[in-house]
Amino acid sequence: MRLTRKVVIGSNNLGWRALVGKIFQQYFPLLLILWILFVLYPNPSKLVISVQRIFSPDVDPVAVEPMLCVLPSTNPISTEKAVLERIPYCYDWEVYSVPWYFPTTAEVLQNKKGDCKARAIVLASIFEAENIPYQLNISPIHVWVEYEGKMETHFENPEVKFYQLDPETGKRRFQVPDIGLREIIDSTKQGFWNPMPGGRKALLLSGLFSLVIVKVMLARRAGEEN
Repeated sequence: MRLTRKVVIGSNNLGWRALVGKIFQQYFPLLLILWILFVLYPNPSKLVISVQRIFSPDVDPVAVEPMLCVLPSTNPISTEKAVLERIPYCYDWEVYSVPWYFPTTAEVLQNKKGDCKARAIVLASIFEAENIPYQLNISPIHVWVEYEGKMETHFENPEVKFYQLDPETGKRRFQVPDIGLREIIDSTKQGFWNPMPGGRKALLLSGLFSLVIVKVMLARRAGEEN
């Protein structure tokens, strides 16, 4: 009786292990993605909010009112230069502890630093307050404000953008950007990986390595049992 009971329990354990191994193998890519997201965004709402703000940016003319009286002039070129000087460039890792975040105008003014998204949202808010026509442009690696008289650059030109918002008309335009994959990879490495804190890098890589080891062990065990 005891022997039969042990055999049943052993069979149940084997069946449970096989089921767990099968589920792990089947959903392994999903587990990798979830781990990456967990390490990069411990608070996933930051990622969700940022994606929403791509299409509904927080242009806030009220928040920039204190800046208006100290700007050199209402000339768009001078205004952009003043914004770039007042908002030193910093990666999102350094300001918000995540690889990519689309801030509000108030957050940028509070932190007094930020990347191209931060600078663009402040400039757009100033233009909104001064009734200067503009368009907000987004490429795979850059965000900028376009206005009459602005000079085109390698990173700021009509060919590289994939999304444009005209707040005056509400028109949204999408297009396939003319930008090389190598440039996107280099920019991603420079902006996301290089400034990433060492502890987060170690956590990310160790977790991925552990998942791979578990996958290999489960595969070997399944092969031995078969």
